[in-house]
Amino acid sequence: MIAAVNLPPPASEFVILHLGLGSFHRAHQAVYLQRLIDSGDRRWSFASGSLRGDMDGTLDALRQQGGAYTLETVSPAGEYRYEQIASIREVLPRTDDQAAIVARGAHPATRIVSFTVTEAGYYLDDQHRLDLTHPDLAADLQRARQGQAGNTIYGAFWALLRARRDAKAGPLTLLNCDNLRHNGERVRAGLLAFIDQVGDASLADWVRSQTTCPNAMVDRITPRPPPELRERVRQATGRDDAAPVTAEHFIQWVIEDDFIAGRPDWATVGVQMVASVAPYEEAKIRILNASHSCIAWAGTLVGLQYIHEGTAVPAIRQLAHDYVTQDVMPCLDRPDAPSPVDLAAYRDVVLDRFANPAIRDTNQRVAMDGFSKIPGFIAPTVRERLARQASIDAVAVLPALFLAFLRLWHRGQLPYTYQDQGMDPAVAHAICDADDPVDALCRDRGLWGDVAGDARLVDAVRRAGVRAGAVVQSLTVA
Repeated sequence: MIAAVNLPPPASEFVILHLGLGSFHRAHQAVYLQRLIDSGDRRWSFASGSLRGDMDGTLDALRQQGGAYTLETVSPAGEYRYEQIASIREVLPRTDDQAAIVARGAHPATRIVSFTVTEAGYYLDDQHRLDLTHPDLAADLQRARQGQAGNTIYGAFWALLRARRDAKAGPLTLLNCDNLRHNGERVRAGLLAFIDQVGDASLADWVRSQTTCPNAMVDRITPRPPPELRERVRQATGRDDAAPVTAEHFIQWVIEDDFIAGRPDWATVGVQMVASVAPYEEAKIRILNASHSCIAWAGTLVGLQYIHEGTAVPAIRQLAHDYVTQDVMPCLDRPDAPSPVDLAAYRDVVLDRFANPAIRDTNQRVAMDGFSKIPGFIAPTVRERLARQASIDAVAVLPALFLAFLRLWHRGQLPYTYQDQGMDPAVAHAICDADDPVDALCRDRGLWGDVAGDARLVDAVRRAGVRAGAVVQSLTVA
């Protein structure tokens, strides 16, 4: 059972509980709420915590600073700005039983639970169904059947929502802030599948009637804070901040307006509240996220460290530009379904953002989680183009680059540690060890779903590998 925990009274009239206290939350959602507070609306605050032990140092630093920290933003022109963010009024302690998170989530003042756990943290298969064979989920299901909270988002939600129902604390909105297509719908389906496996039918009924899960799209490039950031902040502000974050100047948040228990007046501070987020998220995921990965994989292969370095190489930038122009834009802007987004302008803005040398976003950060990014960011374009009997030569460059990148990892030759929550290392090594690695990669159903093994995909990736290889060979630095 989950131990009882005594938390202080809420720091505001209404609370947003956020799970995932990484840099992105602090450079994005917390910033929008700070803007609202600065406008005079102080009714809402964040109580933020983490499900992962690797954030304990950040939690400790923020707790000592009362949840406040410094945000550094940098424009493409190299203009630096520093502001203090104090919208996180409560930093929740992390424990194995998630007691503080459950207690805050069960309090009636909490009206929204938002979360950033990365794309791979949702454990969805190629059909977007919960992968119940994953060991993390299997462990959390066992914990739930024993009345214990888990370490995945579903295991934590199961305990939190059960406690809220039992406390009669009222309805709740679950707000996904990750780069996952149809993110609200999919986490809701995954949560109900998890609860069904636990065997808690009454909780499932409560979730269906007492929660909403709006889809949302988020965007702001937020690199890992570099070691020198603390000193830059001290020099600029006089504050010795142990938990600063840095981000680009650009920021965007688009949310479907489906909140069951109220929400902040975000529209007054620049959040786009819409009826459907689909065209915005498709543009962002396929243009920004996929191009980002393309540049990170290519940059790594030629010996570069930072995203802006790769974007500044004309041949690498052209690969990303061609991918968007030739294969993505025809999918997203059709005569029968025109896009509300100016896709060509968005493409150019994205590439200019990547080229910002002051951000110093690393290839290591952006290259991670390829086994989740291919099915989420890249495969939909492949699938739609093949369905129309159209060329996939431009999009095929991305999996070709990833395979070359993966083979470096396989040989132990990457210059950094590769993190991939969606990767089974045995499967990845088997792809690289195969007599025909291109064929093995293209036959992986987890990556490609129903087009896995399609001869057109195999042929296109093989040709793209030759083209990309020539580019890499011509650019490789010592």
